[in-house]
Amino acid sequence: MSTLIEQNNTNAARVEHEDEIDLIALAKTLWAGRRSVIKTTLIFMVLGLFIALFSAKEYTASTTMVPQSAEGGSKLGGSLGGLAAMAGINLGSMGGGSTIPPTLYPKIIASVPFQKEMMKTPLTIEGQKDKVTFQNYYLEIAKPGLLGYVKKYTIGLPGVIIKAIKGKSPVTIDQSTSDPLLTISQDDKKLMELLSAQLSLEVNDKDGYVSLSARMPEARPAAEMVQRAQILLQEAITDFKIKKAKDQMAFVEERYAEKEAAFTEAQNKLARFRDQNKNVSTAMAQTQMERLQSEFSMASSVYTELAKQLETQKIQVKEDTPVFTIIDPVSVPLDKSKPKRPMILIIWTFLGGIVGVGMVFGKQFLGSIKEQWQA
Repeated sequence: MSTLIEQNNTNAARVEHEDEIDLIALAKTLWAGRRSVIKTTLIFMVLGLFIALFSAKEYTASTTMVPQSAEGGSKLGGSLGGLAAMAGINLGSMGGGSTIPPTLYPKIIASVPFQKEMMKTPLTIEGQKDKVTFQNYYLEIAKPGLLGYVKKYTIGLPGVIIKAIKGKSPVTIDQSTSDPLLTISQDDKKLMELLSAQLSLEVNDKDGYVSLSARMPEARPAAEMVQRAQILLQEAITDFKIKKAKDQMAFVEERYAEKEAAFTEAQNKLARFRDQNKNVSTAMAQTQMERLQSEFSMASSVYTELAKQLETQKIQVKEDTPVFTIIDPVSVPLDKSKPKRPMILIIWTFLGGIVGVGMVFGKQFLGSIKEQWQA
C-alpha cells in the first residue's frame, strides 16, 4: 500500500515537473523570438498611428424626445367639453385615430421618401458661401480623404475594377408626377447608404423616449441633420395620426361651403320677395312667402348643423395631433466623436503584440511538425 502511494506521489511530482518545464520552454521560446514580437508590435503601432492621424473627423449631434398622444376618451372633456356642449357640439362621440408605435419609427427613418427628403437638407459647410444640400455636399464637395483613397485602391480595388469593366450604370429617371412609383438613381442609392450609416434612431421602450443622432464631418451640419430628421419624423407621425380627422374635416368644409352659398341664396331670395311684396296680401303671395321661408329654414338648419360638425372636426384634429416633448434639444457639438486617437493607438499596439506572440509560437509549432514529419 505504501509503495502504491509513493508511486502516485512520484507521478504527480513528475507531471508538475513537466508542466514547469513546459512553461519554462514557452518562456524561452518567447524570449528567443522577442525581436520578432517587438518588430511586429512596432509595425502595428505605426499602422495604428497612421490610422489615428489620418482618420476623418466626425461630430455627433443628438436629440431626445418623448412622443405623446391622446388615448381613450377625449382630452377635451373638461372645461372645453362644457363650452362645446353649450354650442351643441358632442365631444363624447369623437374618437382618436390610429397611432404609429415608436417601434416603427426606424422603418420611417429608413423609408425612401424620408431619406429623399433628408437629402434636401440645407447644410452650413465651412468654406461655402451659401448653404448646400446633403446631396450636393457628398456628390460635389466632400472628398474621401487619404484613408478613403487607400481603402478604395486596396480593399475596394476589386470593386473598382468590376465597375470599370461594366462601365457607368445608366441613371434612373427620378419620380415624375405621372409615375406613381418611387424610383431612385445610382447616386441616390449611395446617398441612402450614407444616410443609413450616419443617421440613427434608438427607441427606449422601457422609459418611453426616442433618441435621434447624426454623424457628420463638421459640427454644425451634424446638428442641422438631426434637426431636420426630427421635424420630418414628427410630421410623418402627425400626418398619419390625424389623416382620418383631416379627411373628414376637408369633406365637411366642402359641404359647409356649398350649404353656406345655398343658405345665402335662400336668405337673399326671401329678403327680395319681402321687399317686393310689402303691401301685397294675396293668397298666392302668402304661399310664395311660406315656400321661401321653408327653403330658408331648411338651408339654415343644414348650414347650422354643418357649422357644428366643422367645429367638431377642428377640435378632433387638434386632439389627435400628437405632442412631442423634447427632453434634450438639438445642440451643436463642441468635441468630435471620432477618431479617438489614443484608443486607436492602444488597440493596434495590443493587436500587434498578440500577432507577434502568435507568430513566434506558430513558427515553433510548424517547426516541430516538420521535424516529426521528417523523422
